[in-house]
Amino acid sequence: MTEQLRLMAVHAHPDDESSKGAATMAKYVSEGVDVLVATCTGGERGSILNPKLQGDPYIEENIHEVRKKEMDEAREILGVKQEWLGFVDSGLPEGDPLPALPDGCFALQSVETAAEPLVRLIRTFKPHVITTYDENGGYPHPDHIMTHKITMVAFEAAGDPERYPDAGEPWQPQKLYYNQGFNKPRTIALHEALLERGMESPYGEWLERWKQFERRERTLTTYVPCDEFFEIRDKALIAHATQIDPDGGWFRVPMDLQREVWPTEEYELAKSLVDTSLPEDDLFAGIRNN
Repeated sequence: MTEQLRLMAVHAHPDDESSKGAATMAKYVSEGVDVLVATCTGGERGSILNPKLQGDPYIEENIHEVRKKEMDEAREILGVKQEWLGFVDSGLPEGDPLPALPDGCFALQSVETAAEPLVRLIRTFKPHVITTYDENGGYPHPDHIMTHKITMVAFEAAGDPERYPDAGEPWQPQKLYYNQGFNKPRTIALHEALLERGMESPYGEWLERWKQFERRERTLTTYVPCDEFFEIRDKALIAHATQIDPDGGWFRVPMDLQREVWPTEEYELAKSLVDTSLPEDDLFAGIRNN
C-alpha cells in the first residue's frame, strides 16, 4: 500500500492498552504505522492495586484525573494516539450473589447506542486493522465484555452508510483481531523455562486456576515478533502506577528469558475481508500488498 497503515486498539480501561498488545503497538509505531488507542471508560471504579499507593487520600478522591494522567504518560511512552469514548467504568462486581451494576455505567448501556462513538472514531481515523477482546472479554469483567460487543457492532456498521448516518463518512476496516497475549502455551513455556533454570515462577497459581475453568482453548492465528519492544511495554505499564506494583509478578521474569522463550505477542483473527494464510506474523498480512 502507498498510504500509511493504521491500527486501532479498542480497550476497556486505561492500563489495558499497556498490558495487552503494547509491544506490538510500539513495534508498529517504529515502522511508521499510525496507531490509535480507543479507551472506552475512564477507569473511575478501578481499585488501587499498587500497595505503595493504597490509602493515599488524594488518589482516592481524584482517581479519574490520576488515571487520566497515567494514560497520558503511557501514551507518550508507546508513541500512540489515544481517544476516550467517554463511558463510566462499571467496576468489577464481587460477592455471592453478585451485586447489581451501578446505574449509568458502560456495561448497562444499549450496545447499539454505545457503539456510536466508536463508529464515529473508526470513520474519522480510518483504521485498516482493529484489535479488541474476545467474547469472554479476555477475563469476565463487564466492561471488557461490553468492549467486545460494541467493537463487533462497530466493525460491521462503520462501512455501512445506512447505519449511524450522522457519524461520518463510511469506512470499512479490513481485519479484526482478539488480543490473546495471556494464552496457555505462552504461560506454560515461561513457567517451565523458569523452573528449568532453578528460578521461582509467578505462573504456578495461574496454571492451577486454569484447571478450574472449563474454557475452550483459543485459536492463536497470529504471532507478532516484538521482543525488541518488551522494555517499552513494561515502562508503559509501570506508568499506570495506581494499577501496577513495579515489584509485582508482572516483572519477575528476566527480560532475556522472555526474549529467548517467547518473543511474540499473540492474536486470534476474528474477521478478515482480505485473503491471508495462517499462521501470520503481521496484523497487516493481506493488506500491505493490496
